[in-house]
Amino acid sequence: MISIKIILSCSIILSNFLSCSQTALPSGVKANAASNTKENPYYSRTDTTVLQVSDAEWKKVLSPDVYAIAREKGTERAFTGKYWNFTGLGTYYCVACGNALFKSDGKFASECGWPSFFETIRKTSVTYQEDNSYNMERIEVNCGRCGAHLGHLFDDGPPPTYKRYCMNSIILEFEPDTK
Repeated sequence: MISIKIILSCSIILSNFLSCSQTALPSGVKANAASNTKENPYYSRTDTTVLQVSDAEWKKVLSPDVYAIAREKGTERAFTGKYWNFTGLGTYYCVACGNALFKSDGKFASECGWPSFFETIRKTSVTYQEDNSYNMERIEVNCGRCGAHLGHLFDDGPPPTYKRYCMNSIILEFEPDTK
């Protein structure tokens, strides 16, 4: 009788875990196409001009989930984002403004539950800010163009940088290589 209870408990736990995992995206599908609730006049994949946009304006053009991460510095649950174990080849952009952030060849499997990269596309892709919230000493990583909260930077990544850019999937948009 006890073994049946254990088996049922394990089945429920496993089923809950599997329901949170993500599958690979079909080729050519835009990852966060529905992230913007309305037409976003600030989105550009070519303009690198730093934006000065109020949170009230961002709230009008971003979905509530994206807004919570990007502007309110939220964090998605580990192992639930679409890119934590995604292996497609291409480029990751800021979903809020279109700024190029990371290439897939800079991504690695960190097993932390969030997509992790060891380098950015260019030095100005992101900015850094000290983050002492929750009694922790961390470095917050923000989009270099719109200031959206992306995640945090840690010093436990692989060579050559030994950095781990631990990012929220919901703030990333993936564009596959066309080669």
